[in-house]
Amino acid sequence: MRMFNKVFLLLLVIHSQTLQMDLCAQISKEFTVLEREGYDLVALDFSCYKGITHVRREHSGYPLHASAELGKVNILPSFSHHIANGILFAYLDHKNVESESLGRSLSYRLFSNSDEDFDHHWKLGLDANFLYDLNLNFGIGKANLDLSYLPISNCKIRTASADVVLGYMGNIPNTVNMDTLSVAINMGSLYADELQFSNARKTFIDVKYGSINLSFSNLMAQPSTISTTVGAGSVNIKLPESKHPYIVKIKNNAMCRTTIPSFLREMEDKSLVSKGYSPDAKNLMTFLIDVTVGAVSLK
Repeated sequence: MRMFNKVFLLLLVIHSQTLQMDLCAQISKEFTVLEREGYDLVALDFSCYKGITHVRREHSGYPLHASAELGKVNILPSFSHHIANGILFAYLDHKNVESESLGRSLSYRLFSNSDEDFDHHWKLGLDANFLYDLNLNFGIGKANLDLSYLPISNCKIRTASADVVLGYMGNIPNTVNMDTLSVAINMGSLYADELQFSNARKTFIDVKYGSINLSFSNLMAQPSTISTTVGAGSVNIKLPESKHPYIVKIKNNAMCRTTIPSFLREMEDKSLVSKGYSPDAKNLMTFLIDVTVGAVSLK
């Protein structure tokens, strides 16, 4: 019994020391671009190898205010910015000196039950008084983007093994016409609601393993093309009301199951059109869908 008590006390001391080390490893960092004039566009290049990231509007008055809570840090983020040719270039990069194996990446996806499992937490605050060109790279984890109120000319998102939640929670659209919205996910899923608020002329979504989940309650403010590609997984789209003009083209694959609503009409070339479809519509929306193995569900 006495031996058991000694072992228990030893384990308790080790656990306490480990907990203290973990607490000490927590580091808070802030990064701010203070320049407010001398440029017409903010080109933000952000990259983090692992963590939970939130991107949203912030009333800071500055083009970028980023904060981070970092745990188990093996290298600190690097931050720089400069102005050239009327563009503010901002770079915020958090590298990993220890490469994540495929097995470890899978374990994060399968067994992580809370945001705390991903060690690092980022908040990127953007101000509605500036025009943005976003290049966002996420490794393992989750990315939550609320782009309401923000003027964005281009947005490129890439992930290794991270789910992306993209939306316009305030139901306020992009105040400028976006040229390209691009999302590339190696392993994970995209959840994008009210995507018409992006006002993107071209949308490219490519998921190697996972799912694409989109919803539209209306059309864009300009003619638009939404191209979705999945290697293995699914594409699920809630279409605009059938009174709006849009056309759907699905690439036929023998290993892809397709569910189509009755209000879509099939054309001679096998494309599907809404009741309000007109090839000359000023804001015609075109959906291009390609799933190699999996399912397509339209509602």
